[in-house]
Amino acid sequence: MADWNLGVGTLIETNLNGLAVLLDNAKCGWKQLAKAAMDQPRFRCSESELTNCSLQVLNCSGSSGRFLLDMLKERGCTLAFLLQCLRKMEHHEAIEYLTTAVEQIQITVQPQPQHALEGSRVVLSCKGSGPPTLGYQWFKGKEEIPGGSGPNLVVPFLTAVEQGHYICRVNHGERFIFSNWAHVRVIRSGNSSSEASSTFFPTTSGLRIIYQPRQQTLSEGEDLLLRCSAEANPPPQYQWYHNKKPLETAVNSKLKIPGVTTADRGSYYCRVFNLYHEIRSEEVHINIGPSSMTEVWKSDDEDLSTGSTRPPSSFYDLSMGSTRPPSSFYATDKVALLMGNMNYLHHRQLRAPMADVHELTNLLRQLDFKVVSLLDLNWQEMHSAVTEFLLLLHRGVYGLLYFAGHGYENYGNSFMVPIDAPASYTSEHCLWVQGVLHRMQERETGLNVFLLDMCRKRNLNDVTIPRPDARKVTANIVFGYATCVDAEAYEVNKDDLSNGIFISYLKKRLMEDEKVTVMLDRVAEDMGRCRITRGRQALELRSNLSERRALTDKIQSTDCSVTSARNLQWAIAHVLPESRTLEFDCGVKVQLGYAAEFSNIMIIYTRILQQPKDIDHCSAQLSNFSEDLEIDLKHTNQESLEEAGSILFTIDFLPQPEVPKLYTRLKALQRLKKELTFTVCLHYQYSNLEEEVQERQTVSIGKPLVSKLNLHEPTCSSSSSFDFNSSSLPESAMYTQGLGEPSETSTASTSAATSWSYYSTPGETPEVPPSNKVNLPEENLDTDECQPYSATKSLPYAPVDDITFRFSNMQNFHSL
Repeated sequence: MADWNLGVGTLIETNLNGLAVLLDNAKCGWKQLAKAAMDQPRFRCSESELTNCSLQVLNCSGSSGRFLLDMLKERGCTLAFLLQCLRKMEHHEAIEYLTTAVEQIQITVQPQPQHALEGSRVVLSCKGSGPPTLGYQWFKGKEEIPGGSGPNLVVPFLTAVEQGHYICRVNHGERFIFSNWAHVRVIRSGNSSSEASSTFFPTTSGLRIIYQPRQQTLSEGEDLLLRCSAEANPPPQYQWYHNKKPLETAVNSKLKIPGVTTADRGSYYCRVFNLYHEIRSEEVHINIGPSSMTEVWKSDDEDLSTGSTRPPSSFYDLSMGSTRPPSSFYATDKVALLMGNMNYLHHRQLRAPMADVHELTNLLRQLDFKVVSLLDLNWQEMHSAVTEFLLLLHRGVYGLLYFAGHGYENYGNSFMVPIDAPASYTSEHCLWVQGVLHRMQERETGLNVFLLDMCRKRNLNDVTIPRPDARKVTANIVFGYATCVDAEAYEVNKDDLSNGIFISYLKKRLMEDEKVTVMLDRVAEDMGRCRITRGRQALELRSNLSERRALTDKIQSTDCSVTSARNLQWAIAHVLPESRTLEFDCGVKVQLGYAAEFSNIMIIYTRILQQPKDIDHCSAQLSNFSEDLEIDLKHTNQESLEEAGSILFTIDFLPQPEVPKLYTRLKALQRLKKELTFTVCLHYQYSNLEEEVQERQTVSIGKPLVSKLNLHEPTCSSSSSFDFNSSSLPESAMYTQGLGEPSETSTASTSAATSWSYYSTPGETPEVPPSNKVNLPEENLDTDECQPYSATKSLPYAPVDDITFRFSNMQNFHSL
């Protein structure tokens, strides 16, 4: 991993000369670099020094750019500051050259030997780190493999021909490095599985449980959640058992039983297996019912004079292994907004926010948070997203805001930097955290939690000091900063994924049933033991929380109408298009399916449902997407999710058991201004013809996921006037048949109480008819229809035009 804090003098002569060549021009060269370096007094050049730079061109081999670089080197200029100056002057070619020179190519994931059955699918992975846009070349022996130009080499049908030794060449320009050799061996179907296991996997390293289920004590009506995670190749499968009997539908790594009764008490374990191995998790005992709780109390807290039992001062929590007082606090609801900015236009690109937001989303869903997860937002989109988030808050609601990206802090004020912030940004280009807090307090929330995974260095370009209106005195605020004042936050690279240091430790503690500040204190202690960041990054906790409120507190709604309206608001932004089947004239039937990776990233997958016998092969490819949607062609019509750019999603998340043919990943859905349309082009070939035939159909799927909120538009008064504190809702806020059409009793105009900009017209203030009647869609929370819970499962979603809309079916951003 490159150290950008080293001096410019650490660059070799070749790199210094190459960089000087790029700076020897009048339009964007050494003069602009000298001007950019003036931000630091010690790097300021006098008039005579600038004149000396200019005179270098009089020498045959003289270079003004090299002369200036030598001066910066002598004054102790770091590589990081040089890169900052190049970005400020927007010299993109020099930025890429310097990054390539500093970042060394390293292979973080080596391809592993594979021993698989004949006819099976084999994937070899080689992942490198270093300069951006690394190239990959795969070889079998000394022969290059056609099409092997990605980090993953897929052998869809393994035969004796594919058996052999494979190696990958990772390159950037003229620089390259080779991976280790990986031997792929074919196992004939005639061999027994036991023979294959003993031959190729002599130890249990082929299957390893990395997370065991934990013993718990619950009361009737609570939810049971057990987890068992394993590492294996091929991927592991799961089967849960209750009192030695298999649970038919419990075949995921997580088991959730909502509203347990005494019939659910007993022993539980999970059988984990794959093609070669089988292993059992630890067996845990689950206690359920009031008797299990009073038995613990009677030992020390029985009142001898009356023979009655009284609540103890504390009891032992078997699920967490800690002594804690019973909590009497609850939330009227729990909502979270997670924003991760990675791909900055004018600043250093980040890698960790995607994985951090994804992992935090899964954990918060298990705690019954309604989660909105968004990646790569510009200034307008961040402001609109926060406004919509605030509309989900109400008295007693727990609100959590997490941000991962670039940031800074001046005079105690924290600012989150959007991806379109200019090179020399100030507070007017950013989102002010304390301003968001002030607006959250106005909603009378029960708990306000801010988790800021960003740097807190001072911004010398910003001299303004925001002065907010007087805030209410509330004892419910918690700030968890990933680092302390005037320090940076770091991320750890691992394969193609990266995690921030903060989330790496937070995810291990977040589920603990402890007061929020106690939980974060433990995270701080864990981080303090990290050698990598010791002396560089330390979690800082600021809080005035006077009550023992925890993220694990239960939800107890006090107003059904308000809860229904809030659920309606949240659900609108998390509805996927309905899967459909297209029939083509040739007789081929193609299924279109949809999955959500984040609230603003969607995956479209296609598969062939029916294919006439006289057609040899066919594939359905997507093209001609809506003009206002930014499409990366490299992430369309790919044979694997990895090739489509999705390194967090897996086929197991899709609802269909059959493997789709092609995947297309669409991101930045928040910028979609019109309905999403695209063309499905069917390519096929008849057995008696050599020429390929094509058929096309145009598909329109409306505005999926968060695109309905029109975050790209400035927030108008009508879209932010919905007040959950009011005792009644106007009739025009009523919706039927998929949330989009006014009911027959509503007026023709859209109410100002409708909070989502999708249903309001900017600039207009519709009339609100007087009414005290509340008529909102009813939630169907029948647990009998709920599928087994999976913390990372992203489907199914209910379609937006489904009359029998159920919130309980939406597993991606809300716990069942």
